[in-house]
Amino acid sequence: MAKFKIKTGDLVQVISGSKDNKGKQGKVLRVIPETSKVVVEGINVVTRHRKASMQGEAGGIQKVEAPIHISNVALVDPETQKPTRVGYRTETVERDGRQKTVRIRVSKSTGKDL
Repeated sequence: MAKFKIKTGDLVQVISGSKDNKGKQGKVLRVIPETSKVVVEGINVVTRHRKASMQGEAGGIQKVEAPIHISNVALVDPETQKPTRVGYRTETVERDGRQKTVRIRVSKSTGKDL
């Protein structure tokens, strides 16, 4: 399974795909590593027709965010509000009397922490 640089809760921008979604920004709701897809809030909204269930849940037409491929989104730099690539910086931190190496995500364009 691949490891991704985009995490749940990140602000991302759609960089390729359909005209109505391209350029939009949204928060990542879920990352699906098995299929290399992400679900982004307000992006790729599709209509689902649901049947009413026996537990009393109402059926009908519902709008749901569908997953899009992770290569079609880029992380947004909080300082410039533009898409950027992600790099890593390592720091040694002392916790409980031990030296520990920590990886910190960094914006490639500005060099600031994400």
